[in-house]
Amino acid sequence: MKLTIAIISAVSLGLTGPAPADNYTALSAKGYRWVTIHGPYASTTEQDVERLTDRRAGTTEAQILEDEKAYYLIPGTIVQVIKEDPVNDMSQVQLGGFATFLWTYSRFLSKHPIRDIYGESSRHRKTRGLCKV
Repeated sequence: MKLTIAIISAVSLGLTGPAPADNYTALSAKGYRWVTIHGPYASTTEQDVERLTDRRAGTTEAQILEDEKAYYLIPGTIVQVIKEDPVNDMSQVQLGGFATFLWTYSRFLSKHPIRDIYGESSRHRKTRGLCKV
């Protein structure tokens, strides 16, 4: 009996190896990015993102927020890039648990994990970080 338990224990310990580490290069290759900016810098159209970030436009941030065309991005949120527009330096992204695709500037996204607003590494979060205004 003791021999059987010892063999089962040895086999089970041998099968349990270290957990696989996150491979950020592989995640980046699959199109995953980390949000680096905090604020209403995402929208459903490229034109609305341009209006959000263009301070010279006559519309104020409050007007855009009232039109319900702005979405807040929170640093550390993981998004998946669906489409890229290199001419305008924009990316269409999808957030976990969110059905609508959003546009934002590619410069607001990083290929490397960053700390979220709580100071924690965000490499395991996929759904936190988006609020519709």
